[in-house]
Amino acid sequence: MSAVATAFWVTGCGRGELRREDLPAPGSGEVLVRTRHTGISRGTETTVFQDRVPPEVADQMRAPHQEGEFGGPVKYGYLNVGVVERGPAELTGRTVFSLAPHQDLLVLPAADVHVVPDDVPARRAVLAGTVETAVNGVWEAGPRLGDRVAVVGGGMVGGTVAALLAGFPLDRLQLVDTDPRRRALADAFGLELVAPDDAAGDCDVVLHASGTEAGLATALELAGADATVVEMSWFGVRSPRVPLGAAFHARRLQLRASQVGEVAQARRARRSRADRLDLALRTLADDRFDVFLSGSSPFADLPATMARVTDPQSSTLCHVIDYPAVDPESRS
Repeated sequence: MSAVATAFWVTGCGRGELRREDLPAPGSGEVLVRTRHTGISRGTETTVFQDRVPPEVADQMRAPHQEGEFGGPVKYGYLNVGVVERGPAELTGRTVFSLAPHQDLLVLPAADVHVVPDDVPARRAVLAGTVETAVNGVWEAGPRLGDRVAVVGGGMVGGTVAALLAGFPLDRLQLVDTDPRRRALADAFGLELVAPDDAAGDCDVVLHASGTEAGLATALELAGADATVVEMSWFGVRSPRVPLGAAFHARRLQLRASQVGEVAQARRARRSRADRLDLALRTLADDRFDVFLSGSSPFADLPATMARVTDPQSSTLCHVIDYPAVDPESRS
């Protein structure tokens, strides 16, 4: 039996709308998922919503269940939590996370949904994609016992990286950000929040996630001799100036990219993407991660909400989109 779904589409630079579409009945090996919550991944979705995806990497930056092309119309998003209404017995009725877009009803391959642990609330589970990105960055950085570490940028990705590192046996860990509104995040995980001018240097590892030229310059400045700077920002079509003069060569610094599309090389032989995502979901049993949830809005308001959340002046971390509950007797 087919159904009608409603999905959010980016129709052009800074514009979006909800569209209805026919949904086929799930086939063998597929599930029908009714969405409960989605999250707006502010950094990446801002780049998509404002049409800043470089054409040369458009194929690599496609979301797993994306439809359409960057520039619009495009259906994009990857932080989706819902309930399986139809599918294999072991999945039916379970709350699942998927890398699916902002859409109220979905037909997905059963292999593409991940059961949310019972001790992780559905709303918090929308963070799984961001925690997965942070796990990959930490694997890339490979901090060691007693290291001095700085995370530059306290947004969704940088804040999550710092939250994960808060449990490591480090000699020093600082979250570096210019926005004092990140204080609640830092306090939740016992992190030392400092302004760039007050950050301690001579770091063994620096992870950069501010998405700004100034932040990248700070990250390189904080790195000690032979240290590694892991770049986790996605600049899109922007070409930031990178200060490779000064002490960059004298300190023999390494600047490495981290991108969640591939499992970090240090773990690729022994961990799959599914393993990494399952680890992220288990990590979210910690209720301190609720500090990353910066409010919510109904699905019907998503076009206006997306414009507001992706505004450059927004301090939002993860904004949650709530979907209407449906009476079981009225389901298709």
